[in-house]
Amino acid sequence: MPENSTPAPQNDPTKATQQGRPGGPAPTPAPVVPFKKPAAAKSATATADDASAENEISVPAAGKPMVLPIVLGAVAALFIVTTLVFWSQVKARESTITQINNRSGQAEAALVQMQTVLDANKADTATLQKQLDVAAAESSSLKADLDKTKADAAATQILLDKSRLTATEFQVQSEEAKVASLKHQGAVALAQAQTAVMQTQLNKAKADTVQLETKLAEANVRAADLQARLAKAETELAQALKPPTKKR
Repeated sequence: MPENSTPAPQNDPTKATQQGRPGGPAPTPAPVVPFKKPAAAKSATATADDASAENEISVPAAGKPMVLPIVLGAVAALFIVTTLVFWSQVKARESTITQINNRSGQAEAALVQMQTVLDANKADTATLQKQLDVAAAESSSLKADLDKTKADAAATQILLDKSRLTATEFQVQSEEAKVASLKHQGAVALAQAQTAVMQTQLNKAKADTVQLETKLAEANVRAADLQARLAKAETELAQALKPPTKKR
């Protein structure tokens, strides 16, 4: 039963008698019998009270917010946010893959360029090695020629010394022959003949000396030329032995 329901009014028989007989004496009051509602009326009142209670219960239920649409909206928003995050991660990953591919291409191009430079350096090294071998062979040949020329110059110097000694001896003998010719007037013809022979031998010795001096000069010139060629070959060999500079 609701608290705001009002009880049905009860009839007071004393008041009704007093109202029906104005100015008369009040009769003896009859005993008060409590008023009882009929069963049908009580059932109708109970049905009305139940309907009122259901209305009171259903009104708060209609006023509550709907939970299902809110949950579905939250799930949709979460799905959208997750999709956006996943899409941004995919885009970032695609950008990273593109950068990696670009760097890989650049690295491959740099590797090809370095391989080309390496091949060129190998070719230059092979050429320098050939030049070094040729220079070493020429240096060895020049050293052998120089040693031979020095040996020839030493032998020529010995012959020149002997020729000079012979010429000196012939000069001494010529002087002695002259002195002997002065002392021995009788042997003038013989002395003159001996002098002529000695003079001829002296002239020959002088000619031989001149030839030997010429040969010695030529040997010295040749030795100087070979020395210069050897120095040049050693310089080229030293340059060839230097490590090649890297090309940039």
